[in-house]
Amino acid sequence: MEREMGRRIGAAGAVLQSLYRTVVTKRELSQKAKLSVYRAIFVPTLTYGHEGWVMTERTRSRIQAAEMGFLRRVAGVSLRDKVRSSVIREGLGVEPLLLRVERSQLRWFGHLVRMPPGRLPREVFQARPAGKRPRGRPRTRWRDYISSLARERPGIPQSELVDVAREKKVWGSLLELLPPRPDHG
Repeated sequence: MEREMGRRIGAAGAVLQSLYRTVVTKRELSQKAKLSVYRAIFVPTLTYGHEGWVMTERTRSRIQAAEMGFLRRVAGVSLRDKVRSSVIREGLGVEPLLLRVERSQLRWFGHLVRMPPGRLPREVFQARPAGKRPRGRPRTRWRDYISSLARERPGIPQSELVDVAREKKVWGSLLELLPPRPDHG
């Protein structure tokens, strides 16, 4: 999974590089047009398949760095200017990409919980593979990651998670109320 996330970040970097001279630094284009390119090309390239990712701090940092690399260039701000990421996002009117990813992952969990029995995604989610794990620290399973994300962000304990996610309207309104994470840069 780490390799796939690395590929997505690399692909987004390639998109930024290919659009750099033609879109990002063009003074003739408005910020609104550049942000449309950001939303239509850069974000989908970076986040393709993100619903199944297990986000580590390292991954969060890399995604935020890729996102801010694009947004800083659109805003015409360099790292040397020491402008916080939250200030740049606020000025451009863009919500944090990590918030969008977390919302989407929790939304996918809600879909899985509400799927009727027999649907393949639900069966895969509920499967308990047999066999031994390799030595060392076990990798975080997706369901454990989602459980900790739900406990940390909307504050839902693991014992109530499935019951809350089954209520589509309640679950959706909880996800819309998720606050952004505190900004570290």
